[in-house]
Amino acid sequence: MIPNKESNFISAIIYVYNNEKEIVKVLENISTILKSNFKKYEIICVNDASTDGTANKIKEFAKGLQEGILSVINMSYYQGMELAMNAGVDLAIGDFVYEFDDITCDYEAGAIMEVYNKCLEGYDIVNATPQTNKTKTSSLFYKVFNRYSQIEYKLQTESFRILSRRAINRVQSINKNIPYRKAVYANSGLKIGSICYCLKQDKKRKFNHQTQKNRKETAIQSLILFTNIGYKFSMSMSILMIITTILVALYTLVVFIKGNPIEGWTTTMLFLAFAFFGLFTIMTIVIKYLEIVMNLIFKKNNYIVESIDKLG
Repeated sequence: MIPNKESNFISAIIYVYNNEKEIVKVLENISTILKSNFKKYEIICVNDASTDGTANKIKEFAKGLQEGILSVINMSYYQGMELAMNAGVDLAIGDFVYEFDDITCDYEAGAIMEVYNKCLEGYDIVNATPQTNKTKTSSLFYKVFNRYSQIEYKLQTESFRILSRRAINRVQSINKNIPYRKAVYANSGLKIGSICYCLKQDKKRKFNHQTQKNRKETAIQSLILFTNIGYKFSMSMSILMIITTILVALYTLVVFIKGNPIEGWTTTMLFLAFAFFGLFTIMTIVIKYLEIVMNLIFKKNNYIVESIDKLG
């Protein structure tokens, strides 16, 4: 028993979607840690329109909750992790806020306090990252993202994180609608830290079909929003078209001088070559313009909540 508990108010946001088999165990682990170490805390479960018995399991757990506050945000329909977690952050009132994007507890319970203690060292955002078990697709995404983004902090696989109230206020002042929280956090200008943990041997991350689909869509949107990969590709194509235009123009002139081209062939080829070059040049300018615009305002993403239940 810890005699002197932390006086900071703690919020823990947990994203849930069809997790009726795991949610009670996760709530027990998190509530036990928070109860043992903090005087005041709240747990917010964001139920992303689960179709199984997840909501009922949470209600059953809330009946036996003696300390802390347990709230459930019921999304009106499935909206994906990013929007759902945005709803949770908006409801949270803690001085520090935990974000559990995935309920797979492949880490020891002590890691929850490790990120908090590191946060007290002067970090506004602290991430918990596994040392191994990074999928090939995840590694490829982060490699491409970090290569083409302008963000100094390099993104990596994370299991959960903690944010100070200052970090939340800073991010929300940048933009209310956050399409990819990790990238916005990394670009907030605040001090970011991380802890690495060894995976439990009996735990392996699994995502259902809907979650996997949503993660892929988020990855694609993030590459478009937060990197210049589209501009780089368009620029490369424009350079290729410049070279092609020059070669086609030279070939056309050679045929015109030495051969017997069909009437109008030379003019047509030169026109097509320069037309495609102009098209890709315009596309490059447009993409660069859109990149600048997207850096100023993100795509509007408003979440829709059906209800909020105060259960504890």
